[in-house]
Amino acid sequence: MLKIVISPAKKMNITDEFPCNATVPVFSDRADVLHGILKNKNIQELKTLWKCSDKLAEQSYQRLHAFSPDQAVTPALLAYEGIQYQHIAPSVFTDAQWHYVNVHLRILSGFYGILKPTDKVIPYRLEMQAKLETAKKNDLYEYWSDTLYQSLLAEGMTELVNLASAEYSKAILPYKNIRCITCIFGEEVNGKIKVKGTQAKIARGEMVRWMADQKIESVSDIREFKELGYRFSPSHSTEDTYTFSL
Repeated sequence: MLKIVISPAKKMNITDEFPCNATVPVFSDRADVLHGILKNKNIQELKTLWKCSDKLAEQSYQRLHAFSPDQAVTPALLAYEGIQYQHIAPSVFTDAQWHYVNVHLRILSGFYGILKPTDKVIPYRLEMQAKLETAKKNDLYEYWSDTLYQSLLAEGMTELVNLASAEYSKAILPYKNIRCITCIFGEEVNGKIKVKGTQAKIARGEMVRWMADQKIESVSDIREFKELGYRFSPSHSTEDTYTFSL
């Protein structure tokens, strides 16, 4: 089975109106552990961990103490509000598109580990690269170890399309033993591919939406992606990467 992984977004919202049945994250118990560790830190410790402004630290601190994982209501794909998610545009999905993403798409998360689009989440702030110490673990990569990859395998994954950032794909790629393609989106300049962060996030979102619309079931078929003027570039691609250029 084909699986797709993407990164989460920092900006999140809460909604109790959605067109799908909300589900429970597979690693909800481990999210509870992280929530407890975070709640035991003061705001200055959290600001250092989060590496954010005073305003964002205060907002995140208030949310941390206002919500616990068992109070989650919002499906993950609707909770994240970043540019990538705006271009996935799940709010206007058909039932068929919802079915496709719930089978094939998974969101990687420092807090929840791995999420289905319908898994209910609370607003949180915890990037995968955060240096959060847990019992005998120095950071979140050690905390999650190979559990996220094993979870995908347990679902029957045989191929993987990696649309996650380097920070998040690092939690998956070191363990891969199946066909995995990382997608690169950029502009060809003097024969080289130049990647711009915002444009790449937009393209990833468009790729997810296109795959759901086309009901893509094979890694090889994503080479037909032509949204936003992108075209598959064989000369800039490798066995493990598919490059799409403007």
